[in-house]
Amino acid sequence: MPYAPYGHHKPCPVVVSPVDSCVVEALMSLMGKIVILETTRGRLDGCVLDVKQDHVVLEERHKKFFVRIAEIVWIMPD
Repeated sequence: MPYAPYGHHKPCPVVVSPVDSCVVEALMSLMGKIVILETTRGRLDGCVLDVKQDHVVLEERHKKFFVRIAEIVWIMPD
């Protein structure tokens, strides 16, 4: 475990966010298209506006949603 510099013995927190490259690639291929996303919090359907390594921007009824990739259960093109 990494330690703070200068001899301090307090451990530094390390944040690790895995990148699901297959999901990111699938979403990138659907840019500009309507999709249905099932997330751990429910279902969203809308147009894929942007895709980053950790989230996707979906527009549904003129509202933008920023959905974490890690929260996506499945994707279906509409």
